[in-house]
Amino acid sequence: MKKTILLFLLLFSFCCSVAQVIQGRIVNDAGQKIDNVSIYIDGTKIGTTSKEDGTFILNLPSKNLGNIIFQKENYETVATPVSQALDKTLKVILLKTNDIEEVTIIPYTEEAYRNYITYFLQNFIGYDLENVKIKNKRSLKFAYDKKNKTLKVKAPKTLIIENKNLGYEIEYNLVNFSADFNTKIVSSFGTSLFKEIKNSDKIRLNRMNAYDGSLLHFFRSVYSNKISEDQFVVNHVLKVPNPKYPTKEELKMLQDFAETVKTNKVLSIPENISEISRRKNNEKPYALAITRTLIPDSDYVKRNGEVVLFSFKDMLQVNYKKYYYELKNREFIKSKIPVVLSSFLHPDGETFEVSKDGNISTPDLLITEGDFSKNRIENMLPLDYQLGD
Repeated sequence: MKKTILLFLLLFSFCCSVAQVIQGRIVNDAGQKIDNVSIYIDGTKIGTTSKEDGTFILNLPSKNLGNIIFQKENYETVATPVSQALDKTLKVILLKTNDIEEVTIIPYTEEAYRNYITYFLQNFIGYDLENVKIKNKRSLKFAYDKKNKTLKVKAPKTLIIENKNLGYEIEYNLVNFSADFNTKIVSSFGTSLFKEIKNSDKIRLNRMNAYDGSLLHFFRSVYSNKISEDQFVVNHVLKVPNPKYPTKEELKMLQDFAETVKTNKVLSIPENISEISRRKNNEKPYALAITRTLIPDSDYVKRNGEVVLFSFKDMLQVNYKKYYYELKNREFIKSKIPVVLSSFLHPDGETFEVSKDGNISTPDLLITEGDFSKNRIENMLPLDYQLGD
């Protein structure tokens, strides 16, 4: 079901000020005011709500390249770049969501929820499910495609996530979560608003360790031209076919045999079919080959004044020696033994604008693997976080 979002920018001039301001009014498609709409800069602690007459004012402390989100239960979510909304008076029209369940070939079922809720939480949240919890996880809906071995999860309601380790409560609007068990690729994307609920030395320590060597840290280094200074090592990687993975013909044989099993009683599995199945389950279709090490950032970063663009036609491996922070005598010091983090970025020729706070345009188009993709929500920090906060 395609969802239509209407956002009209009425460019009324108002008195200029030094601070960046986004203001306007929110109405429905009949022109009626809508109050209590959550309005926030995606991935930050910057947010407000609309008043009874639908009006709102949001002050931004600094330049931001992210998206401003307009979100209310039972209405379609609107997202627009901050750059297109600054110093303008907006008229935002929110449309009611369709109460009729979308028609899907693969239905959302309670069985799929029971079978895959733990898998989802470990890939979406992380592994510390005791201290990082979705308060309303029963609102999630799961659909599993047995034939193609794919999982899809949707959240009709905004997820309320409590992260005791980092001291935040997050309002998370899950846009997409999908998992392909054949390729072992997990895709997840959404918008978030952070609220600090607690701060202590222990929480500050956890935040520092979550930030150090993270994707947020890396892109801030990209923007400030400190990739080498911050000890990130970037290599050029190519995907090459894995000769051990089954060929297309072998995969077709495996599929045909599976169809035969459904309609006929098969007492034994032929040795060649068993071997193909084993290689399919144990091997990846592609192997990664490092073609160049320590490549200069000029290979994947273009700078024009304050505009910083990140782009690369192939894959990048990003390595980082992480020295975990420790708290000793109320002081934060780095440990002496490092842990090597290794991640992969798939820009695939796309161009991303990088902001000072470490955000990038269209983040859903950048595929990450390795340590950058682990424990996403568990270690997620707001874009306005500064080391030591």
